[in-house]
Amino acid sequence: MKTMAIALAALAVIVLVALAGTIAFSAPADIAPMASVENAFEGADFSDMPEKKSYTARDGAMLAYRAYPGDPSRIAVLVHGSSGTTASMHVLARAIHAAGATVYTVAMRGHDGTGRSGDIDYMGQLEDDLADFMKTLGPRRAGELRTLLGFSSGGGFALRFAGGPGGALFDRLILVSPLFAHDAPTVRQDAGGWVSVAVPRYAGLLLLNRAGIHWFDALPTLRMAVDPKRAAETGQTGVYSFRMMRNFGPGDDYLGDFGRFRGPITLLAGTEDEIFVANRFAPVVHGARRDVQVVLVPGINHMGMTTKPAALSAIAAAMN
Repeated sequence: MKTMAIALAALAVIVLVALAGTIAFSAPADIAPMASVENAFEGADFSDMPEKKSYTARDGAMLAYRAYPGDPSRIAVLVHGSSGTTASMHVLARAIHAAGATVYTVAMRGHDGTGRSGDIDYMGQLEDDLADFMKTLGPRRAGELRTLLGFSSGGGFALRFAGGPGGALFDRLILVSPLFAHDAPTVRQDAGGWVSVAVPRYAGLLLLNRAGIHWFDALPTLRMAVDPKRAAETGQTGVYSFRMMRNFGPGDDYLGDFGRFRGPITLLAGTEDEIFVANRFAPVVHGARRDVQVVLVPGINHMGMTTKPAALSAIAAAMN
């Protein structure tokens, strides 16, 4: 018995050392910039973009947003994608605003100069931040319609938020080229070259999290295909910590979130999406909730859903 106990203890030490080494030395590999993302806003007009404003989150942090005042009875809150900024949603925000709505583009903590770049303090902080932002809008007016719109990773996060307690803050959900789980049929290998994931580190941290250990959640696990120099100039975020990667995207039960949100849902994507497989959205979504409207916009790639006239028109129409 003593020999067996010693052997088991030795095995446990070996496993812990191996796990520690995996976590310590596995890091997301460098990845070449993705041209279709890097060049998405060439020729876009930002001359009329509103100045950033800020609101105070529950921990005292000042978080950024931009406001496009319009019809006070039609409110749209827009969530950018991975590495994104409030500016990256400007063209889309302007199109929705032109159709009459009041639009807000929010900077998720860890992005666009808010908080620590690519990191948060705890899982669920992004939901807390969005709930805090909604409090700044004041009580809902009679007849007011509030829409949550998320793009890409922001679409996955919007679905997560809508499927939780915060879903009651919104009447309608619009998902634009949304991220589902990494192993969902809609996601291409390595997101079409957009991301590099430190898989061993991610798996090790996931094991620790399941054991209630969160000491190393600030370690980077995901790198995006952005030019570091350009990211510094534009405020893009190139690397995510484990907890940011886990929080800024869909929940583990993303299909269940479709059913938990009580309002109507529209999903839009471009047929030429190089990050996701557009024609697989409908089968996946309708397996969870049949009444979700899925709209595929011909000839549009991933970022084009936030910049191209055909996509903007389709999204504006979904707002009506």
